[in-house]
This record gives sequence, C-alpha cells and structure tokens, in this order.
Amino acid sequence: MTDAVALAALAGRHLDLVSAPFTLPRSRVLVFREGDGVRVHTSEYERRLSECRVLDRLTVVDADGQVLPVTDVLPGKVTFGGPSTGSGTQEGWVAELVEASRPTATLTFADPSTLSLGGAAGLTLHLELADGSVQRHPLGDGIRIRIAADRSVTVEPGDHAAALAATERIWADWFAKCPIVRDDLQEMTAFCWWVLGANIVELPSLGDARAIVPSKIGYVGLWQWDAYFIAVGLRHGDPALAREQLEIAFRFPQPDGQLPDVVHEEGVLATSDDLPESDRANLRRAGSQIADPSAPVPLTKPPLAAWALRKVLEVEDAPDWAREQLARVIRSQDWWFAGSDLDHDGMPEYGHPYSSGLDDSPIFDGPLPTAAPDLGAYLVRQDLEIGDLLARYEPGADASRFGERATATRALLLDMWDAERGRFLAFGGGQAQLSDTVVGLMPLLAGTLPEPIAAALHAAVDDPDRFGLEWGLPTVAASDPDFSDERMWRGPIWVNTSMLVAEGLEASGYADRARELREQTVALVIHGGGPHEYFNPHTGQKARTATTAFGWSAALFIDLAVTLSG
Repeated sequence: MTDAVALAALAGRHLDLVSAPFTLPRSRVLVFREGDGVRVHTSEYERRLSECRVLDRLTVVDADGQVLPVTDVLPGKVTFGGPSTGSGTQEGWVAELVEASRPTATLTFADPSTLSLGGAAGLTLHLELADGSVQRHPLGDGIRIRIAADRSVTVEPGDHAAALAATERIWADWFAKCPIVRDDLQEMTAFCWWVLGANIVELPSLGDARAIVPSKIGYVGLWQWDAYFIAVGLRHGDPALAREQLEIAFRFPQPDGQLPDVVHEEGVLATSDDLPESDRANLRRAGSQIADPSAPVPLTKPPLAAWALRKVLEVEDAPDWAREQLARVIRSQDWWFAGSDLDHDGMPEYGHPYSSGLDDSPIFDGPLPTAAPDLGAYLVRQDLEIGDLLARYEPGADASRFGERATATRALLLDMWDAERGRFLAFGGGQAQLSDTVVGLMPLLAGTLPEPIAAALHAAVDDPDRFGLEWGLPTVAASDPDFSDERMWRGPIWVNTSMLVAEGLEASGYADRARELREQTVALVIHGGGPHEYFNPHTGQKARTATTAFGWSAALFIDLAVTLSG
C-alpha cells in the first residue's frame, strides 16, 4: 500500500478533528469536531486558539431536522452522514443499513481561506457564528464559506465538485512524496507526512515563502531550531522545501551575525526589543546578570545550523545555494563566541533560557548566564561541520580556524565533567547546577570524548534509575529531585533530544545502542498515538499540556523511520 491515495488513507486514520484538525497546506483555517458538527478557527501568530474562533458550530441537517454526524475524515474531505463503523452484531448491521440510507454531505477547501460544502438534495447547512448569530443555507450544488483576515464570514454559492477535486489533487501531490519505510512504521510515517503538509503556512511579509510551523495550534511562525529539525525529516520527500525552511531561518541575521529565534508574519523575534513593552521588562529581569540590564537581550536558538545544512545537502546537492547559506552559518557561529561569551572565558553561554530551546530546564533555576554542556557540544560539532562543508564547497578556503576552535572548545567542555558525580554539569553565573539532565548527555555528539567519559554517559543512558526508562530518555533523570513526568523539559520525553542522543551514541562508537534508542523512540510515538510535542516518560502517552501534531516530532519520526528502514 504505497500509492498516494493509500498513504492519504493511512494518515486519515489519525485525523480525529481533536488532536489533528482538518486543514490545508498554506491555509490558516482549522476545523475541529464539535458534537455532531464541527467548529472553525483561524491560526494566528501569538494568539490562542480560543481567541481565533470563527464558527462556534457548523452542522448539516436533513429534511427531517436530524443532524448528520461526522462519519469519516480524510486529508481532502470530511464526510457527514452515511454509514459509520458497525459493532459486528445483528443490531449493528441493521444500524449500518439505516445509516447507509441516509444522505451524505462533504466538507473540503475551495482555496486556503475558503471552505466548501456540498451534498444530497434536501440538506441544510446550519452556521452558528462566533458573534452569536445563526445562519441557515440550503446546500444545493455547493456552498462556499469565505473567511477574511478579520475572521468575518461570507457565504456564497460555489462549485463543490471542483473544490473536492482540487483539494484531492493537492493532497495526492503531497503524499506522492511521502517516504516509503518499513511496514510497521508506514502508517505513522504517512500521518507524520500529513502533519508536515498540514503545518505549511504562508508568511505574507516574505512573498510566497512556505514555512512549516511547529503547529497551527499555538506555534504559528518559523522557530529557528524547529526549522532545523523539520528540514531534516522533510529532506527525505521534499528536499527543495527542506532547503526553503533553512533559507527562511538564515534570511534575517542581525548585524553581528546572530540568527533570530523566530521569523513570523510580522517580522522577526531576535531580541527582547522585538517583544511588546510589557514583556520586555520581564525578559530583561530574567536575562543575564552579567550583561547590561538595560540592553536588549539576544534571543536565538542552539547552533545546529551546519548540522541541518549538511543533512539536507546529503539528499540533494545544491552547491551555489549551499555556499550562500554557509556564509550565514559561519557568521552565526562566530557570533556565539564574540557575542555570547558573556564571562569572556572562551566558552559561550546561554544569555537567556529562551536561547537554549529547553527554557524550562532546571539548569536555568540558578543565576544566568548559563554555560551548558549541550551548548559546548553543539559548538564543537558545528565548527567541525563548517570545516567539512568548506572543504566540499570552498576547497580553496582556509578552514583551519574552525578545527582549532573546536579543539579549544572541546577542552573547555571537558572542564565541565564532574568526575565525582560522573556527569557533565551546567554552570549558572559560575555556580554548578547539580540537576541531572539530558543536556549532560549531549557531549556524546562531539564524538571524541575520552573513553571513560563516553562509557559513563552510555551507562547513564542504560541506567533505569536515571535515563533508561521503558519509553525512552526523560529530559531530567528519573532519580533527580527536579524530575517531573509532566512538566515541560523537566522530565517528559522529547523526540528531538532522544534523536540527538542517539546520534551522539553512534558518533561515540555505540551504534547498536543508538539503534535501540531510535527503535524505542519510534515505538513511543506510535504508542502515544502521534507526534506530540512531548510525552510522559512513565505512560508513553501525550503529556497533558503538550501540543499535538507537532512539526519537529513528526519530521524526526520520519527521519528515524527512514534510518531504521535502510
């Protein structure tokens, strides 16, 4: 079952209109289940879903006044009425026959901002608008619901058959690119591929740029770190779109080379001055105790740019584009050492928790800035990746300074090793932060740790009291006083940290253990019902406050599935 229609059907098994809404690539319209009908929201930057309600309820009613329930959801349409799944009993078969005799209607998209409905004769569309008004319209040959930028609604006649065909073509083209993987991973891969397509939005300030956002539910923008992880998974089916994610992330460097945290429809988020005034004061109070408290706080994400660039180029080479992007990556890497080494000891620090990507981690419970072993490992890895990329794309360039800097940074990273405790520590404001967290495993990515240290980290991954839990690697060791199985970055499992640790294990000579962790991670996503933002490490289910249909979890599941299927 590998054709586009079959793959779309596999993805449709997970489109429950609760954790996975009905939407369209490039659209800002989201459709969720609401009783026997649906409700409609828009997806907007820095606005909660509850603030973006367009229709409180949309239902289809037959000539007898009975509401037709939602009976099926596929990427291209939602079906109301008709047969639903029977119970297998005689009563169930009778009920199915009755259901099958009822008329049906379908909902699809006419364009990214317009819904289309059509169905059998005698059906009526009921709309309950967010302003409390109610509208009723006979379906006829089709009705279009146009949703404006201000969330106002216009209802007009439309060609529903044409809308259905066009939407089906969009999704067929998308699923034609879905990677084919091991049979036991194919269904979830198809759903994760749907997540990436569903999370495509347009950023009007960037013309026709296509950004894959972390989630249309609450994360509408291109976050730098997310773009890297999303590109790594997306490269397996759509390398051009993967390159576009990196290009957007690299497009707006600050004058000193720092890359912004977020590119969104209204601009970028690169410093505290890009926030509303009410948020700036709070951000500065939480900022570095070394930096000028009146100065803007730089906001970025960890340096994995060269890592992502190299992976995307492995699938489809683009030399001219690679040289252009590499120049921006080098300036960003240089910024870390020139602009984020706040205590001037040679090892850059996180000047604010936001820049770590793990902003609620207990390593930030102490004073700032925070020198962290994950940042040290990323910087070592990035300088080595830059050297390799220069050798490939700029063979005449002198890349020696990157290797020399990697060696110096590695030495400073090893100074963070606490031999007595047997783990790497972070240091906040020069004070050791004793929490046992996943950031202490990231030095494996350097690939050249002394054997006793690498072995100790391998043992930590296996230790059932620390990181060797049934469903994978918690972000804080289960034995640590700061561990919480539900609180973001303080215990739940994240797909990206697990994937990075697996890559570190492989780089450090533990290929078999790396494969086991990759298998464990894809099993977690399948067990948990989808690519959620993060997972409870004890149950393997979605953590209560985690977002669903999350972009980097979906992309990295695909990357892991391809790797494991090779």
